[in-house]
Amino acid sequence: MKFRSKSFVFIFKEFKHVLRDRRSLFFLMAQPVMMMLLFGFALSNEVKESNIAVIDQSNDLETIKLIDRFEQSKYFHVAERLTNTNEIDRLFRQGRIRLAIIIHSNFANNLNHLNQGQIQIIADGSDPNTASIATSYLSAILRDYQNELLGDKKLPYSIAVETRMLYNPQLKSAFNFVPGVMTLILMLLGAMMTSVSIVREKEQGSMELLLASPINPIRVVISKAIPYLLLAFLNVVIILFIAVFVLNVPIQGSVFLLLMSSLLFISTTLSLGLFISSVTEQQQVAMFISLIGLLMPALVFSGFMFPIENMPKIMQIISNIVPTRWYYAIVRAIMIKGLGLSSIWKECLILAGMTFFFMTLAIKKFKPRLQ
Repeated sequence: MKFRSKSFVFIFKEFKHVLRDRRSLFFLMAQPVMMMLLFGFALSNEVKESNIAVIDQSNDLETIKLIDRFEQSKYFHVAERLTNTNEIDRLFRQGRIRLAIIIHSNFANNLNHLNQGQIQIIADGSDPNTASIATSYLSAILRDYQNELLGDKKLPYSIAVETRMLYNPQLKSAFNFVPGVMTLILMLLGAMMTSVSIVREKEQGSMELLLASPINPIRVVISKAIPYLLLAFLNVVIILFIAVFVLNVPIQGSVFLLLMSSLLFISTTLSLGLFISSVTEQQQVAMFISLIGLLMPALVFSGFMFPIENMPKIMQIISNIVPTRWYYAIVRAIMIKGLGLSSIWKECLILAGMTFFFMTLAIKKFKPRLQ
């Protein structure tokens, strides 16, 4: 009971230090909210309100209806109506348009009598991803228009293609960004906040108190992690609240399973941060390693921004030792796909193994200093 009460004293002391450091507490609680709102609203792979220029060389009823469809779409805004193709290059150079559409002469006549009409799309290829997405949106509008014109008419040969998007039928980018940003936030905050906890004791000269205490290294290290564990878990609740009620991303699977999986991942990041803290002597060094050293691997190897399957084999192997890869797969499986424990047990087992590994290293590196 004495050891247990002394452990609570260390935990309480760490809580008091966290609450007393207003700047760190603000960073710990406000940063996730800011990042979620930033990624949820500002960063998106959707291309909306693209300015386009239209050259209508036919100028008949059908082309007027077609141009009106472009204008009514949330993806395009007809910013320029041109009469000469020579003006297109100038508008692209000035950055005033993203696409140019040229509707050739006799469009309605050719459509009604020859069953074909010519339309040319010119895109700004300096940003290939945006140009490709915007062009695909425009092509979809043209296909819908063509299908309406066909009506009950049957062509000699036709192939009906039906496409269904499972889990995210509206292709909202938030369905991808929320699990990814949630993974990065917990990884960086969990590792960064705990990476300075033991180093801080060394710099402030309070390590002697720990050395003189009868508590073993395991309890000291765990007492350092518990306050940050609870605060990080509170961040998870805040992030999920924002995701559901602000970004309209539903949780398809079990909320309890998602929270428990998040708690496991938080334990992994905290144990990694404690390991960094136990092998460094200065807070700046620990902060640099946790922030800079972990940011790039966490971003690249999580599968959030870049598909792991597209990477060279050696990088795919390296990604297996990065915790964010496994947690990102867990969040996406539970939150977006609605899967259960039977689908994520392997990822959970890997994170549990990583937690045990990093915590063991942190305790071993800390133990010699207590002897």
